[in-house]
Amino acid sequence: MPLLVALVVLAEIAFLSRIDEWSSCDVDCDFGFANDKVPDAAFGLPHDPAIAGVLRSMESSHYYPENDVGMARRRGYKVVMTTSLSSDVPVGYFSWAEYDIMSPIRQKTEDALAAAFISNCGARNFRLQALDMLEELGIKIDSYGSCHRNRDGNVNKVETLKRYRFSLAFENSNEVDYVTEKYFQSLVAGTIPVVVGAPNIQDFAPSPGSVLHIKELHDVASVAKTMRDLAANPDAYNHTLRWKYEGPSDSFKALMDMAAVHSSCRLCIHLATKIHDEEEKNAAFQNRPCHCTSSSGTVYHLFVRERGRFKMESIYLRSGKLTLEALKSAVLAKFRSLNHTSIWKKERPAMIRGGNDLKIYRIYPVGITQQKALYTFQFDDDAELEKYIESNSCAKLEVIFV
Repeated sequence: MPLLVALVVLAEIAFLSRIDEWSSCDVDCDFGFANDKVPDAAFGLPHDPAIAGVLRSMESSHYYPENDVGMARRRGYKVVMTTSLSSDVPVGYFSWAEYDIMSPIRQKTEDALAAAFISNCGARNFRLQALDMLEELGIKIDSYGSCHRNRDGNVNKVETLKRYRFSLAFENSNEVDYVTEKYFQSLVAGTIPVVVGAPNIQDFAPSPGSVLHIKELHDVASVAKTMRDLAANPDAYNHTLRWKYEGPSDSFKALMDMAAVHSSCRLCIHLATKIHDEEEKNAAFQNRPCHCTSSSGTVYHLFVRERGRFKMESIYLRSGKLTLEALKSAVLAKFRSLNHTSIWKKERPAMIRGGNDLKIYRIYPVGITQQKALYTFQFDDDAELEKYIESNSCAKLEVIFV
């Protein structure tokens, strides 16, 4: 059976604003202006329909409605880059490089249970009401921001947070996936975040039970009680922060590892994949053999790549053995044979890089959103995987290693 080689596409992209460069990327990209070339994409909505319009923003859609993925699509954007994990190329605030997540915990020396840094007193959610209610319930809070200020705000935020048991990571909007530096700085500081913000904040938790979430105002009383209970019980409090010593969950690592590949590079990979998909619609690709059958059965040719990379690798599965375990075994065997090093290896903190072996967290079809890939998609059973392989010629899969 002939081997099929994934085409390497050079995505030449001209943007309407300057963006940061990255050290390495699986796809060669040209950024800037080139009068002799038509770019594949540009920030904004270009006049030429052949050029994909790119929307990139890290602002909440509650304040900037145009950042809503559905609205951006309706306005004509082909590529959406926002904090939403349902966008084409998520650009979250999380990053191993920017936040020293695994930095050691400091002794808690402040009398107040929590610290707050809130300076926008006109937020549209209920964060100031929650702050009022916590104080009314006897939770002592040192406020360094413009709102409720009772301490000098001219301090280093992270170093200050390290002295407190809890931090109020109160966002200015309660939007899915909108999780900013307020939260990640709390993790760095080794304090327990008390969150008003993303309804799915537990997806961003480094371990189960490590985050206190005020979903609605009626949650304030129970959260206040939990804060008092943890503060009075050092063993229980330390157990909540055990991820600092044992390492975070695989789900947290899988989320954070996404940012080990610069969003500019991930954009290039996304565009190159789309270009490749269009090329595969020609007759030569449509007629390629994706399986071969003999008296002993059928062998299926699949392609797989690590998230954050463009190049696909070939794997083969036999009929009668189209199982989830067979798929995982084939993927591991292929990447081990290549002496593959996970793309996040250099970026993760040393204490959670692990050994040289590979561990699969998710395998999913290329093209689905990271929200689905990380939290909702799975092949329910062997029969579903078999149906997928048989109905998708030369199926393309992506793997997340942790």
